[in-house]
Amino acid sequence: MLLPSPWRADFPAIAALQRQDQTYLDNAATTQKPQALLDALTHYYASGAANVHRAQHLPGAHATQAFEHSRTKVAHWLNAGDCGTVVFTHGATSALNLLAYGLEHHFTAGDEIVISALEHHANLLPWQQLAQRQHLKLVILPLDDDGLIDLHAAAKLITPRTRLLAVSQLSNVLGVWQPLPALLSLAKAQNALTVVDGAQGVVHGRHDVQALGCDFYVFSSHKLYGPDGLGVLFGRHEALAHLRHWQLGGEMVQDADYHHATFRPAPLGFEAGTPPIASVIGLGATLSYLASLDQRAVETHEAALHALLVEGLKQREGVRLLGKPQLALVSFVVDGVHNADLAHLLTEQGIAVRAGHHCAMPLLKGMGLAGAIRVSLALYNDSEDLERFFVALDQALELLR
Repeated sequence: MLLPSPWRADFPAIAALQRQDQTYLDNAATTQKPQALLDALTHYYASGAANVHRAQHLPGAHATQAFEHSRTKVAHWLNAGDCGTVVFTHGATSALNLLAYGLEHHFTAGDEIVISALEHHANLLPWQQLAQRQHLKLVILPLDDDGLIDLHAAAKLITPRTRLLAVSQLSNVLGVWQPLPALLSLAKAQNALTVVDGAQGVVHGRHDVQALGCDFYVFSSHKLYGPDGLGVLFGRHEALAHLRHWQLGGEMVQDADYHHATFRPAPLGFEAGTPPIASVIGLGATLSYLASLDQRAVETHEAALHALLVEGLKQREGVRLLGKPQLALVSFVVDGVHNADLAHLLTEQGIAVRAGHHCAMPLLKGMGLAGAIRVSLALYNDSEDLERFFVALDQALELLR
């Protein structure tokens, strides 16, 4: 079954990798970048870089205008309501740490933070360490056999002692959309704050944070075909008002003397220092590119590729899929084969996949696994990529067996 990608030519790195006999199937870790992004970065640096919000000169005004225009684009992409709800950080991990430290005062000893058993370390460790600092209880929601957070158990574990729920939108190991509306509803009934880690989910379809109803939503630019080193924290105005300032420095100050300081409200109050200006402008260009695509065509293409990947893996003897992946990525193990050995042989044949615990070590440990192979897809992948993967996989398994 031939499934060409009509967007492949928009990503110069794909052609470059192909010339190196490389097939890139590690998109859940980071994505390749469209020409629109590269053009925006080149234009910013070549036409005169400047700092934002502070300078009165023309380059500074141009940089500030482009920077804030990107904030508006992010707000529109998420249907955030207004750009004052969008805070730029240095990644989803940075955003989650900002929340964990900025909300520390929100808790008293004995309160509970609820996460799930499938969380990436970025949505586990900040809450784990906060719980230890503040003598809180970290409650873990179990999964069902399909890799979904068990709503039955969640209804019992989310209680009046729950002060915050933090869960992933799409598992980076299992490729399963989580039942967010039901989970968020359970947390709201207990007046708990809600945090959604959208790092994996944001790249697949358009997500309406107002309709979702979460207090906070975070994602990383580099998983959304954007630049590295940039993240987004969406927060409802009322939720952002709960946050205390964590990083202190230039730009976020409203007034200061040697003994006292007052700080700006969100978003600038949480963007201390010089922000990643070029990356923010680049993300804006990426979102403009993505908005120009036929979203239904993208979703249809990704779904068809995913179905081919799942079916092909199921046909191979000894291959066991983790959970019941729904979209974009599949993690699997092979009976009697170490994931690192398999990944090494795939790498030697020019196939880029991910091996290991995928920064979700507790989840893999709970499955009795030290690691797994993960294949993850993007809109520029096509059926020929999967054909090359399966040929390499068969050769590797033949050697290892």
